[in-house]
Amino acid sequence: MNLDPPQTPLPELQAQLARTGWAVLSRDSLAALSDIAPAQLQAWHHHWDALPPDHHLRDGGRYRRRRHGCFVVDKGVCRPVQQRPHWQPVEYNALHGGIERHFEPLPPALLADPAWLRLLQRLGTVATALRGAGPWYAEAHPFRIEATGGIGRPTPEGAHRDGVDLVAVIFVGRHNVKGGETRVFDARGPQGVRFTLFEPFSALVLDDERVIHESTPIQPLNPAEPSWRDTLVLTFRRHGFQGPDPAAASAP
Repeated sequence: MNLDPPQTPLPELQAQLARTGWAVLSRDSLAALSDIAPAQLQAWHHHWDALPPDHHLRDGGRYRRRRHGCFVVDKGVCRPVQQRPHWQPVEYNALHGGIERHFEPLPPALLADPAWLRLLQRLGTVATALRGAGPWYAEAHPFRIEATGGIGRPTPEGAHRDGVDLVAVIFVGRHNVKGGETRVFDARGPQGVRFTLFEPFSALVLDDERVIHESTPIQPLNPAEPSWRDTLVLTFRRHGFQGPDPAAASAP
C-alpha cells in the first residue's frame, strides 16, 4: 500500500525540522524556497537519462547509476569546487564506507544553470537556520535506480545517517516500478514514519543528526519494460567535506 507523505507548508519548515527532524516539501514549496519555476525543475529531468553506471556497489549489483558534484555555500553564494571522491566512514555506511569512490562529474549544462546554484544556496539557508552560519560543504548525487533486471535497491546500506548536518532527498520521477517506500526513524527511539514519494521534485528534508532514513527496494510492474526511480540527494556539512584525511577536508 502506498501512503501519501505528510507535507509541510513552507512557512512551517524550520519548526517542523526542530520538532521532528524531518519534513516533506511539495514541488511548489521547493520551487518557492529556491525561487525556481516548477517547469525549470522539471526541465532538469533529462540529465538522469545520461547517468553512467555506479561501479562501486559492493553487493555485486548493477542497478545504480549516478554522478557527483561538490560545492561550497557561504555568505549567500554557492560555487562549485574541484571534483573530489565521495567518502563516508564505516560508522555511517557499513557497506561502502572507508573507501574513496570516484564518480563522473555533473554535466556542464547543469552547473551553468543559475537555478541549480540557487537551489543549493537556498537549501544552505535551511542548514544555517538549523545549525548556524556556514560555510556549508555540499555534495550533489543524482541517482537512477533501475529494476529492469529484477530488483533495484535505493539504499543498499540499509537505514542510515549520512554523517552531515542536512540532507535533502529530492524525488525526480519513477517509471514502471512498485516499492520505493521512504522510511524515516528517530535515531534515538522507536518513532518512525513511512510514505511513498510520487510528486516530481517534492523533497524530503532531514536533520541528519536526529533521524535515520532508507528507501525500500523497487521491482518492475511489467518485467518487459524498463523500470527506474530517480532522485537527487543533496547533503550539507559544516567543517569541511568528509574524507579519510580530516586536515584536507576543507580544501577547495
